[in-house]
Amino acid sequence: MDIRFEKREHLQEKPDQKNLGFGKHFTDYMFVMDWDKEQGWHDAAIVPYGGIPMDPATMVLHYAQETFEGMKAYRTAEGKIQLFRPEMNARRMIKSNERLCMPGVPEEMFVEAVKALVKAQEDWVPSEPGTSLYIRPFMFATEASLGVHMAKSYKFVIITTPVGAYYAEGINPVKILVEDEYVRAVKGGTGFTKCGGNYASSIAGQVKAEKMGCTQVLWLDGVHRKYVEEVGTMNIMFKIAGEIYTAPLEGTVLPGVTRDSLIHILRDWGYKVNETHLSIDDLMKAGHDGTLEEAFGTGTAAVVSPVGEFVYKDDSVIVNDFKIGELTQKLYDTLTGIQWGKLEDKYGWTTPVE
Repeated sequence: MDIRFEKREHLQEKPDQKNLGFGKHFTDYMFVMDWDKEQGWHDAAIVPYGGIPMDPATMVLHYAQETFEGMKAYRTAEGKIQLFRPEMNARRMIKSNERLCMPGVPEEMFVEAVKALVKAQEDWVPSEPGTSLYIRPFMFATEASLGVHMAKSYKFVIITTPVGAYYAEGINPVKILVEDEYVRAVKGGTGFTKCGGNYASSIAGQVKAEKMGCTQVLWLDGVHRKYVEEVGTMNIMFKIAGEIYTAPLEGTVLPGVTRDSLIHILRDWGYKVNETHLSIDDLMKAGHDGTLEEAFGTGTAAVVSPVGEFVYKDDSVIVNDFKIGELTQKLYDTLTGIQWGKLEDKYGWTTPVE
């Protein structure tokens, strides 16, 4: 791919690596590329980070044809930079785009664009323990027109932001509200895609949870309001009587890269992983009889997020005395060890940026 590079006159001062937060500081450059029916993908460029001019009638503003991804670049102890399973993000975005009738960015082109931008920004990849460069590829309809139809033009953009450790004070369990009023997704919908509308519609549940003293929401299925699916913006897993349970990929939950990676590791360790429907009643019962041993969300930002309590209607259960479980901690240490190059990558998941 021919990528034009447009130099910036003045580079920014880098933020303090010990106080990065999440999504607060953006790097000097971004990647942009356009698509239209006549030319396909064209005009790939790395340009100074800045605003994107937009007509008031730009279709994404009215009909929400938009998808995105989330991934990271990590600096190893030797100073090298590597990505984690970027091809999975590329394939997932292709699937998301298919569902929203948007053109796909070919896998090789997606990965090449990510690597090119990260290479151009290598000084921005932090080296403090637990830090990384968060990468946000996204795409949206750019045609200026009113009327619900597939747009005739799109823009693919990648922005990057150095981020601190997701848990600045260590991995602490959270309190979760089981949502039985609102739903996140149904089969045939967009639950498996990474599109902005999924996240916008989840905010009401998040606001409700916070009012009730909870940190996040556990979503139930949209038909029966019975089976557990996702927690907040993450997949979720449960360790019940020594076995692992997580919702199946049937079109209503996001096929998470972290989810897939942890399932591989768990099965290698000899755990039985059940990708099956688990009812909220069975989950609460397991919590009360002591067979619910651990529960944790999985995702790129946090890797694993331990759950210490579930609140459902007038009932609640405490998980593992509101402490992070031994398996949860081991999974976190193992996956982050691979990502930061501290442990051997026997799966071939890391991609060097050279």
